[in-house]
Amino acid sequence: MTTQSKEAGVYYFAYPADGLSFGDHFSSLLFSGEWSLTLLELGSLAGISAAAVLLPPEKVNVPGSMPLKEVAALLWTKAAVTRLYNTYLEAVFFSFPQYRIQPPREHALKAKKDLCGRQLQELQTLVRHDCMTLISQVVLNVGLYYALPGYYPVSSGMVAPMHQRALRLLGNHYLLSFGMYWMHRSLHVIPCLWERIHSYHHWARHPLSRNTYQDHWLDNLANAVVGHSWAQILLPLDRGCFWFSHILRIFESLEKHSGVSCYFNLAHSLQRWLPFAQMPHHHDWHHEGHKGCNYTFCALGGIWDCIFGTRKAGRAHELRQEHTTSYDKAQGAKPGRAKSVLDRPSISMLPVLGVGAAVALKLRENRMTVLHG
Repeated sequence: MTTQSKEAGVYYFAYPADGLSFGDHFSSLLFSGEWSLTLLELGSLAGISAAAVLLPPEKVNVPGSMPLKEVAALLWTKAAVTRLYNTYLEAVFFSFPQYRIQPPREHALKAKKDLCGRQLQELQTLVRHDCMTLISQVVLNVGLYYALPGYYPVSSGMVAPMHQRALRLLGNHYLLSFGMYWMHRSLHVIPCLWERIHSYHHWARHPLSRNTYQDHWLDNLANAVVGHSWAQILLPLDRGCFWFSHILRIFESLEKHSGVSCYFNLAHSLQRWLPFAQMPHHHDWHHEGHKGCNYTFCALGGIWDCIFGTRKAGRAHELRQEHTTSYDKAQGAKPGRAKSVLDRPSISMLPVLGVGAAVALKLRENRMTVLHG
């Protein structure tokens, strides 16, 4: 969502001049590189904050959920973290070329394309969808607060032991990742979903972190629902873990599109101890191959790509060995995978529908409340 202005934004159609220091590299802090969308975002967040502060608590706060003030604080924090971490990752990309995943020849500029391989008309389309993403995400976040008491966990005096919280957080993330894996895979194998929705995101063949949320607005909405929302309903996190999960997910999402794969990727480095952990070069290969590159659909952890046979090492053999995974070394530079029954459009969406059915059953059982404990 944080991109450069289309007209003449620095780094948009050319690499920055040599000799700049790390601190001189920064991406636009405007939403979608547009003042109008930035003001719309600020107005939306300010409206929620004003309601939380000015209206009586009994009118705006939901029993069993965190106060609306804290919801507003979470949304402000996520917006700030997205911008600042995007700035950090793009500074790493431009300042440390030795850690880039794709070689410079792959970023060679052609015609009126930006650094990520997108045409001007495509960038203009993405600005419109950024606007719809902003509106739909605000509606979703506020809607979840009032429709599902307990979804935003309230602070509790009783906190489970740390090892139990860690295990629940891990389970929540694998559940989140499972739904998003099959949603993402379906967006590739179901022709109408690819052509009308997900192909927009793949206009970026050479991703940078600014590309992370540049999708069709329905793509972003589906990710939010199938990911954090469904996981929180099925395996709810406590207040502290809820905050941590949302911030970690921003880090991980931006890193996957950062164009660098190294120790500067904080979230991926944090989870490298997990079985089948992935690094950003796996998802970068997914973008580099366009629709035919049906590899690495997973978010957080990477286990589902390995279980369902869609992990590819990509350019791992071109990177420093300390920045690759043991699974890369075992797999090597193998050719593409054979398609299976799971790639059939009629099959790929079934796991998503199954998780959705489990969510519906649990909400019905708990009378549209997210119960903790």
